[in-house]
Amino acid sequence: MLLPHDTTLIATIAAAFVLAFGFGLLASLVKLPPLVGYLLAGVMMGPFTPGFVGDISLASQLAEIGVILLMFGVGLHFSIPDLVSVWRIAVPGAIGQILVATLMGAGVARLWGWSLPAAVMFGLSLSVASTVVLLRSLERQGKLDSPEGRIAVGWLIVEDLVMVLALVLIPAAAQAISGDSASAGGSLWMALGITLAKVALFVVLALVVGVRIVPWLLERVSRTGSSELFTLGVLAVSLGVAFSSAALFGVSFALGAFFAGVILSESDLSQRAGERLLPLQDAFAVLFFVSVGMLFDPGILLREPLRVLVVLAIIVVGKSAAAFAIVLLFRHAVGTALTVSASLAQVGEFSFILAALAVSLNLLPPEGRDLVLAGAILSITLNPFFFGIQPRIERWLGVKSTAPEPEG
Repeated sequence: MLLPHDTTLIATIAAAFVLAFGFGLLASLVKLPPLVGYLLAGVMMGPFTPGFVGDISLASQLAEIGVILLMFGVGLHFSIPDLVSVWRIAVPGAIGQILVATLMGAGVARLWGWSLPAAVMFGLSLSVASTVVLLRSLERQGKLDSPEGRIAVGWLIVEDLVMVLALVLIPAAAQAISGDSASAGGSLWMALGITLAKVALFVVLALVVGVRIVPWLLERVSRTGSSELFTLGVLAVSLGVAFSSAALFGVSFALGAFFAGVILSESDLSQRAGERLLPLQDAFAVLFFVSVGMLFDPGILLREPLRVLVVLAIIVVGKSAAAFAIVLLFRHAVGTALTVSASLAQVGEFSFILAALAVSLNLLPPEGRDLVLAGAILSITLNPFFFGIQPRIERWLGVKSTAPEPEG
């Protein structure tokens, strides 16, 4: 049957939802988290398995919408005082955990005989957690609005900021490595200064100007009595602020969307806005997991099983142990440390972006990207398990759980 026009987008979305539903249902029937099924659906749609191959570029962009909507929703529940209150632990905690994970990954890569730049890029790719997975895990456990949930989200925001800086500085560093170190050294500091200035300007505009304009606008829309117009207005704010912040200020879509939510959080309409976006958040979050699966080459599990296990250990043991120790160092409760460490025991979207950039700049061998993807798939699959055993660990340590029991 010939279709009258190009249907690549429709085919990719339709296949993603149909396969995700089928494999997600199957995973639930065998007592596994549905996200395992979503990841498997992506593998089945990827170029490394026979049958239908989805458009990876389109799937990744659709997944980015899911990240934007999720971070906007988190911002709606995050008041500005809450955000300020967690910086004391989020800033040193996130930076310290990134440094520890980067050193572990770089050390292992050096033992494998990789160059120092490749080792550093590999370690950095393993150091940052996935926005979608972290938020989904906290929501499932009923901890998103808890004190430990706020710390984890604040930690995530700092990681996003660090990665934004890294993506700006890495090309300049690659230029320095390739030869012209004098001019590249100057451009490195200039790029850092410009990026920091842009981020600061964006935050000031969001928290000073945005808090006056956005709530006022949506209140006027609400008075029209049009339900679909209000939903459209919320979508326009979340996607518009996210895109403009990335285009004009160089921050990530996720960070821009989060601050868009924070802007609206001070309004009485924040709860209604969150309810309107919930179905879309769920749908596009599924596309995120499918897009991750599409990037994965299952052959790496057979070619390099020991290296895959080492990468997985760095992500789920090394990163978690570092986060756990840092939270305790700041004199927070053991239960809080366990929640934060479980939240960060995975890697995701920024890891893929960093690895792909490093490969394109000849800073990382293609094998490094494949190992990062393998570590991401396996850590995302295992992440619900770590939250599942947290109550047992708390009971074993004699710690009283501060969160409700997980849903379903």
